[in-house]
Amino acid sequence: MRRTINLISFGFLYFCSSVGAQELATLVDRGQELFNSDSGCHVCHAATGEGLLGPSLHFGPTPVDIFDQLESNPVMGVIVNEMDPSDTDLVAISLYIRTLSDLPLEEDLPKIWLSALESVKANQGEALQFVKTDRDLQVEAVETFASLQNTWTRRSKEGSILSHYQSEVVATFDPGEPKFEPQPGSTYFYENVGTASSPGVMFEGYELPEKNMIVVGDAKTHKVIASYSLPVSLRARVHTTMVSPDGRYVYIIGAGQRGESGSGANWMEMATSSAATLIKADAVTLQPIKQFTIGGRFHHGQIFREYLLLDMFGRDPDGLGLMLLDPNTDEVIGGIKDADLGGYAYTVWTDKDYEYLYALIEPAGYAPGRATGMYGAINMYQGKLMAMRPFWVAKINPETWEVEREYPIPGYRPNWLIVDSVKENFYVLNSMSNASKINIESGEVLWTNATGIGPYGGSLNADETELWAANKGEAAGHMGRTITILDSKTGYPRETLFGGYKVDHVLLSPNGREMWATSNAEGRIYVYDASTRGLISKIDMPGNGDAHGLAWVHYDINGEPRTVRDQGNFHNGINPTTGNPLQYGNHESK
Repeated sequence: MRRTINLISFGFLYFCSSVGAQELATLVDRGQELFNSDSGCHVCHAATGEGLLGPSLHFGPTPVDIFDQLESNPVMGVIVNEMDPSDTDLVAISLYIRTLSDLPLEEDLPKIWLSALESVKANQGEALQFVKTDRDLQVEAVETFASLQNTWTRRSKEGSILSHYQSEVVATFDPGEPKFEPQPGSTYFYENVGTASSPGVMFEGYELPEKNMIVVGDAKTHKVIASYSLPVSLRARVHTTMVSPDGRYVYIIGAGQRGESGSGANWMEMATSSAATLIKADAVTLQPIKQFTIGGRFHHGQIFREYLLLDMFGRDPDGLGLMLLDPNTDEVIGGIKDADLGGYAYTVWTDKDYEYLYALIEPAGYAPGRATGMYGAINMYQGKLMAMRPFWVAKINPETWEVEREYPIPGYRPNWLIVDSVKENFYVLNSMSNASKINIESGEVLWTNATGIGPYGGSLNADETELWAANKGEAAGHMGRTITILDSKTGYPRETLFGGYKVDHVLLSPNGREMWATSNAEGRIYVYDASTRGLISKIDMPGNGDAHGLAWVHYDINGEPRTVRDQGNFHNGINPTTGNPLQYGNHESK
């Protein structure tokens, strides 16, 4: 941020002596104009100087204090770029701030301050020489994101990289009797609940539940109305809630099975992290109707057109990194292997029109297989790694199964992506505690800014002016418990909200008025007013089992269901970001 500041401003020369009362008043007026300009101090410190995102200025910063911030604080870059204040400007701003603080205005202050500025600049270390090792020079060659963009080399294979996997039915079940009676005009939320909450943050005497559950609740009242515990034999480490487009089936991870799969692999020998089947359950009885193989343990799932889009945790030897599943036949219609992407697919996303797939890709080599990104991020947090190879987004055409573009990402281990409603930009959150906004057409990074520790899930609010980031503590102990709200235009933080431990996903509800955040550690859902940001409800899961993912199903006036929201997007004609919210819910923040 080095620059030369002009010592002449609006007719004032360097002050060799004290100024008169009229000159002092003119300086204060100039300071008021600068303070309240479009890019002025009031943006972060309030018109009163009492502080907003930035701290209170009522201590009366001197021009040297302000200059030091301009030189050292990246947040002040906008002032340097758009205002580029002269020394006399800094004096004027400091004088005006003193009027906000009821501090005295001595006529010799400009002289003293300008002398101090001159002394500070004379002592800056531009001319000092420091030793640079060969390693220093190597780091300099690669340390900027610009250097990565300028040298980016395509990782994925050219042309179609479509692959297939033959699913196999392991078991079928009687769906049983309804657990609740859906009402026409009502909206219900679904939550898959696991057995891995964190007892250390729960009440005294808390014991982990033994069974996975499917839970359903009323989206308007925020009350759980029914649940079903799966048999222990089907227990697995639950991750994500996925519902079919027609709202009739819920999907949950199922346990691996002993024996041979359709692809010839032994389930007990697969590196699939304890679960390797998918269970399909009736959305009203909440009981399983089918258990089948998909080539590993699925991570996240969401609606894509008439299909379900899945990304995977563990993979069979011939398993896919991401795939499309037909909910009518429960067959994998196609997907992509990691090797063809040039790295491991971590999560995958789409836009509101299901035009493209956006896969977040991790470089291999930091741990065996799919664990590479997590271990790399952990080692970065712990200081065992000084840098990692780049992570990126692959834009995939689902018609041709070609990677049409790759976007290198600033920072490490992207895990969540949101495409805006006009499909101009996407937002990406990184485990290494930052978020970025990237233009889809040009690839330009419009901003990058810090979040809370280890963010995971994210969501835009209804008018897309805010990005909410769930600070899970991903890779940094997994005990984050805040939500950061960033200005979607500038990336500047607006507020930090207190939340549950290990708050993992945060989603705008179908009515466009609420943000729902799942707490894995506490087994709760936290519901916030998206406008006031006040906490509305805390919804306890049965047994406080770990909550993960969310989906909403709406029943029309004829009693026909449709899924209107899942972790990927809004569906079936509902989307608050385009002016089509569901009309339900009356609440007050508390």
